[in-house]
Amino acid sequence: MSAENKEIVLRFYDELFSHGNLEVVDKYVGSTYTNHNPQGVDGPEGLRRFVTFFRGAHPHLHHTVERVVAEDDLVLLHTRSVLEPGANDQVVVDIFRVREGKIVEHWDVIQPVPDDSAGGNDMFTTLSAPARNSPDAGASTAESRRVATALFDELAVERDLTALDRYAVDPYYEHNPQHSNGIAAAKEVLAATFAALPEVTFTVKRVIAEGDYVAVHHHFKATPDDRGAAVIDFFRVRDGKVVEHWDVIQPVPATSANDNTMF
Repeated sequence: MSAENKEIVLRFYDELFSHGNLEVVDKYVGSTYTNHNPQGVDGPEGLRRFVTFFRGAHPHLHHTVERVVAEDDLVLLHTRSVLEPGANDQVVVDIFRVREGKIVEHWDVIQPVPDDSAGGNDMFTTLSAPARNSPDAGASTAESRRVATALFDELAVERDLTALDRYAVDPYYEHNPQHSNGIAAAKEVLAATFAALPEVTFTVKRVIAEGDYVAVHHHFKATPDDRGAAVIDFFRVRDGKVVEHWDVIQPVPATSANDNTMF
């Protein structure tokens, strides 16, 4: 099912956003389509209107799908997007729920790519060996999920910095542009975050794992009253340890075109 869902989503995404082919909406989008993008509305017709507007505003729009992760009825695309020639890239993560061959639900998180990076790494490339973006079919999805979620829970939720010693290993490649590589640097950043934001919370909404890649979609809030941000953390697990991390962060806006929330 996951392989078939991947094919549906990739064909739909390319035809719709790269070529503006609205016929794929009729073919692949369910009548109960629910959209969690705060600028979009529900239903196939709402999607048609949004894509028509967006492509009209950005006629030179270009997307490159860097990696695809699928599990059960969820398909995640990690994409490099360029709105205009010469503009900075955007990193876009879309999650689609596919049921009986139809896309019925969609979430996304979008972040502009800055001009430079503290660690020298871009926000897309795989650096850990073997350097490939596709999930390793030979890796255990269950084991990768166990390791990545244990790291996230113990590190982010329980605030135990020693979780990095148990579940990660150097060289630990970091793709957040504000952070440096290595376990020591990760501990320093998180210790400073917990000290500065004593009420910070990370509420996991869904986890999607395939092979050696695990994505955690969560709601970050600095304080209980904060609208917070939608975040997707990617972890790559090799030989039972997390060796690489990417993330995408988008603040939750004050208003939305729908009542579905970003989660």
